[in-house]
Amino acid sequence: MRIRQEKRAKLLAEGRAPYPVAVPRTHTLAEVREKWGHLETGEETSDVVGVAGRVVFIRNTGKLAFATLQEGFGMDHDSSRLQVMLSLAEVGEDALASWKSDVDLGDHVFVEGRVISSRRGELSVMATQWQMAAKALRPMPTLHKDLSEEARVRQRHADLLMRPEARAMVQSKARVTRAIRSVLDGEGYIEVETPVLQLIHGGAAARPFKTHLNAFDVPMTLRIALELYLKRAMVGGADRVYEMGRIFRNEGVDSSHSPEFTMLEAYQSWGDQTTIAQLTQSVIVAAADAIGSRRIETAHGTVDLDGEWPWVSMYPAVSQAVGREVTVRTPRAELEELAATHDLAVDPKWVDTKIAIELFELLVEPTLIQPTFVCDYPEIAQPLARPHRSEEGLVEAWDLYIGGTEIGTGFSELIDPVIQRERLTEQSRIAAAGDPEAMQLDEDFLSALEFGAPPMGGMGLGIDRLIMLLTGAGIRETILFPLLKPEA
Repeated sequence: MRIRQEKRAKLLAEGRAPYPVAVPRTHTLAEVREKWGHLETGEETSDVVGVAGRVVFIRNTGKLAFATLQEGFGMDHDSSRLQVMLSLAEVGEDALASWKSDVDLGDHVFVEGRVISSRRGELSVMATQWQMAAKALRPMPTLHKDLSEEARVRQRHADLLMRPEARAMVQSKARVTRAIRSVLDGEGYIEVETPVLQLIHGGAAARPFKTHLNAFDVPMTLRIALELYLKRAMVGGADRVYEMGRIFRNEGVDSSHSPEFTMLEAYQSWGDQTTIAQLTQSVIVAAADAIGSRRIETAHGTVDLDGEWPWVSMYPAVSQAVGREVTVRTPRAELEELAATHDLAVDPKWVDTKIAIELFELLVEPTLIQPTFVCDYPEIAQPLARPHRSEEGLVEAWDLYIGGTEIGTGFSELIDPVIQRERLTEQSRIAAAGDPEAMQLDEDFLSALEFGAPPMGGMGLGIDRLIMLLTGAGIRETILFPLLKPEA
């Protein structure tokens, strides 16, 4: 770094800007490859181009210098890299000498010259002049040595420079979000934005991040879900609406959880849990098509996204797993007995139906490898879902499991403001009893519902979880800059 600082000072002393405002680039490296990639070995042209990129390989000989420039996010070396050549006869003694003395690996340089194919058949630019575009003061990691996993996420910029796989992940995520938007836009959904800073956290069971708004001198939270504001838009007449945005939950950090992640939520008037499930399947299939195959290899086996996705009721699934009938009316003592049999520690604060949900997550969830909609949950599972039309004590809600992991959720939305107030009041009691994940009573949301909301179905889909499923990557790879514990 000291040597590079000295080279920067030398450039300044000579009146040569180490960080010019712009360079006269005429073509990207990919454009040069596309237009002149047909050249035969040793073939030369009189076509002059101006290219720029980061030096990722350099070899200086007596009268001829070679360098490889890299530019952009090409998924392979061929599309994002190009060789440049500087010869004494073409650029002159001073320019060649300054190249050899001033240019290091990692520098951004501009090169102008003729497009040729070298004697070894390498498409190249034979320079007639060159210019420093940005002097790198910190050396690049060694190209032939892999970065550790920790270094990859702590220095993502270096990871992107070194690994095509890291650049490919960024591109894959972009293609997935484009595909999802394409499906929703094609179905007549309107994309909107809702507040990240909120006075009351709601829309999910999660612990929020807390902050303070100085302008109003009031405590606020970062949103834990998109739901409540999107439903208010539906009250206002938005027939079909969605948002794809960042949400924040002050919870654990592990291989499948991050404090901030991207969530898609969509709401459809005159729909229910069935129609919104069909939309969810379409969105996931489109995402799979955008980056690969509908057959996905996971740690639990091959997942096939084609065909009809089955529906499974929660209580019958638990009954089959424990070998005894369990319903929403099963006494607590019996549920606690089953929990003890299966080594499930029961929190005394749990209501009876919570024990059944925990048994499901322990015994059934890991077995759901193929896409499966798990439905007919007890009311506590989804306080914002409509009561079941035929089963008392249940709600019309589903969770989608693929590869043994929950990917998304959806339900027939609760639009009765009286029942919704009762549900949120109960949530407030649970919060007052010490549950930091319980929802709060949101008077503004309830006031909006009292204007009358149309019957609707709604869904939520974790985009990062979806990318993990489709690529087999961990969450720290799918999030470009994940939150990390500070280094000592």
